[in-house]
Amino acid sequence: MIGVVVVDDDFRVAQVHAEFTEQVPGFRVLGIAHTAAQARELIDARSPDLVLLDNYLPDADGVALLAELETDAIVLTAATDPATVRAALSAGALNYLVKPFTAEQLAERLRAYARFHARLPVTGGAVDQEEIDRALRLLREGDRPATPKGRSTLTTQLVRDALRNAPHPRSAAEIADELGISRATAQRYLAALTQEGTATMTLRYGASGRPEHQYEPA
Repeated sequence: MIGVVVVDDDFRVAQVHAEFTEQVPGFRVLGIAHTAAQARELIDARSPDLVLLDNYLPDADGVALLAELETDAIVLTAATDPATVRAALSAGALNYLVKPFTAEQLAERLRAYARFHARLPVTGGAVDQEEIDRALRLLREGDRPATPKGRSTLTTQLVRDALRNAPHPRSAAEIADELGISRATAQRYLAALTQEGTATMTLRYGASGRPEHQYEPA
């Protein structure tokens, strides 16, 4: 479970964000703070993996608090001025979500963070550049625009899951057989995932000498 601390000066908003977070499998809210001082104490006591941090706090700006933290953080705020956005990113925010937002918008970013967290854990051995690049792509996965016209959100998710759940690269034909869709449809969705950076494509040469496209998660 990924432990989360929610920091927001508004009691009602903080509770809503906590409820949004608890709806996402794999996440657990460890506590809620309404001031920077409360947040420091709670973070020290509970050691969360992630902090959901508002910028407008009564005793300090969230961005100033963020600069002190060694914990991963996503900024949730109504601030839309470029200076605040840049300051938050410079201070280490892994993402920035403008209020008001929906439960699904937050969930998309939390799921992307979970994949980033799994790919690049806090402890472990050295990682190469390819692993770093993949982790960064996963982190931004929740920021994708809405599914383009002609593509189903459900089918996109099914194809993405079929890739993630496989122990080896998959071909369009294999994805098509598993999901019960045409090979052309599987190929179109796989190409779209590759273009948006959430899948990678390689070539596999068979006995006939004709290469086959193989796909795996980015």
